[in-house]
Amino acid sequence: MSTQPLTILVFSHRPEVRESIITAVGRRPAADLGRVTFVEAETVADVIYHMDAGDTDLAILDGEAQPTGGMGLCRQLKHEIDDCPPIVIAVRRKDDRWLATWSQADAVLVHPLDPLTAAETVADVLRSHKLPTVRG
Repeated sequence: MSTQPLTILVFSHRPEVRESIITAVGRRPAADLGRVTFVEAETVADVIYHMDAGDTDLAILDGEAQPTGGMGLCRQLKHEIDDCPPIVIAVRRKDDRWLATWSQADAVLVHPLDPLTAAETVADVLRSHKLPTVRG
């Protein structure tokens, strides 16, 4: 079993949104997952760089980011990256959940973020997308 912490990419053009997501998820979203590290991305180029590098275990994208929103970016990443890491979209309105579904997001968080719900959602997505064990 790897002791390497899982890496979560957090994208928003607004630092306060990135901070609220990181605070809500926390450094240890679940005991069985251990600690996580966060990489902050302010631009789409930053997101694409980290996703292409293959060092991201999960991405949380701000659905309200400007000029490119997290939902359109999610859909693009899901179509362009083989074995794309799971992506969670953070939206401002519950009514926008359907757009996050259209974007092929693995889960949705709604602002204001509840720390228990955010941590549980991220943990569930990470558990369900764990890489298979390679044997032999």
